[in-house]
Amino acid sequence: TLFRSRNRAGEGGGALTEPSVSAYRMSNYEEILGRLRTSFNSGKTRPLNFRLSQLNALAQFLEENKAAICEALAKDLHKSKFEAEISETSMITTEINVALNNLKTWMKDEPVEKNWATTLDTAFIRKDPFGVALIIGAWNYPVHLVLIPLVGAISAGNCAVLKPSELSKNTEKLLSDLLPRYLDQECFAVVCGGAQETSELLQNEFDYIFYTGSSNVGKIVMAAASKHLTPVTLELGGKNPCFVDKGCDPKTTANRLIWARFFNAGQTCIAPDYVMCLRETREQLVPALKQTLEEFYGKEPQQSPDFGRIVNERHFQRVKTLLGSGTVAIGGQCDEGDKYIAPTVLVDVKESDPVMQEEIFGPILPILTVESLDEAIAIMNRQKKPLALYTFSPDSKVMELVLERTSSGGFCGNDGLMQMTLPSLPFGGVGNSGMGMYHGKIGRA
Repeated sequence: TLFRSRNRAGEGGGALTEPSVSAYRMSNYEEILGRLRTSFNSGKTRPLNFRLSQLNALAQFLEENKAAICEALAKDLHKSKFEAEISETSMITTEINVALNNLKTWMKDEPVEKNWATTLDTAFIRKDPFGVALIIGAWNYPVHLVLIPLVGAISAGNCAVLKPSELSKNTEKLLSDLLPRYLDQECFAVVCGGAQETSELLQNEFDYIFYTGSSNVGKIVMAAASKHLTPVTLELGGKNPCFVDKGCDPKTTANRLIWARFFNAGQTCIAPDYVMCLRETREQLVPALKQTLEEFYGKEPQQSPDFGRIVNERHFQRVKTLLGSGTVAIGGQCDEGDKYIAPTVLVDVKESDPVMQEEIFGPILPILTVESLDEAIAIMNRQKKPLALYTFSPDSKVMELVLERTSSGGFCGNDGLMQMTLPSLPFGGVGNSGMGMYHGKIGRA
């Protein structure tokens, strides 16, 4: 397995139009920011002990509310307890523990080399907090994508306003109701609302903005930030390619592809979005994918407690239309009332098909037949730069060739999603898939 670092999806709710309501919200946001900025300017968030106390409080929140978090995620996304724990609570806990174990070292001044003219001087880099940060989360991992950036904000000595996604409404309510009971409310706040409220929130001046979601909304966030020259981290998405080389073990490859593609019903920003392989490889891979799907989710995945659902009706209809591309080899069933789309594999897909024109963000895996690795790389490079790129091959030279000739936020060889689990690897996109990085030490914005 090869991991390497190489350096989502927001959408609108209903707009509130009453001027008095809007004016009230704006004044309320100004009041919140004023309170947090006063605390930051007092120096309250800078000492090591304060940062450690807030990280421990965040860990306590996760531990004491694990069952409630899993229940909210199940209601919002039909997310299984297993998926909720490994992709939400456990990953956040890991980030907290890394910060707790290393924060004292991270905070130390970093001496730098001097020249002859400064031999008797002291020269160093001091890690200085930005101030008041805004963290806008996404609905697909609605706890993870708010609290891991918060770990970085706390570790760096910032105050923060958290904006969970309104689409995962049960998780949004849980975070807004419970999290403030654990954190210092003079330094941290949770605000709720849809597109209108978020737009109004962005009119205020923050010292840093961290956004996870779609590229289209990311452009809006960046435009709002530019009015105040506010630095941003944008964690976006894209069509993550996957090349499966000849000579790969079909069953092992299928196990890892099914795991990565259909985890959280495919609603993962770093999931493989499409597969490319030679025709003879495809003929071996498709039966193995079918076998693995039955092993993971049974003959009727809709009855499986481990398979998720599409987040809402609008996304269900969007994903459903993509089933018309190519030929359905596995799956293809839909149940609108249950927001269920079966884990589906499409073959005979063309680069011009609708399923190849946007990030799928659902349980569909298209397979494109190519004649060579060169053709696969050419297709990768015709797409916008992705958040992740995958290659399965027994040949390390193939891995290196893909790395050398492509650009992506991250790369994973002979596995799927696992690069995301390492706090030691910076996580982030490039170009259309985002800017800035986080996780571990690099996430201390």
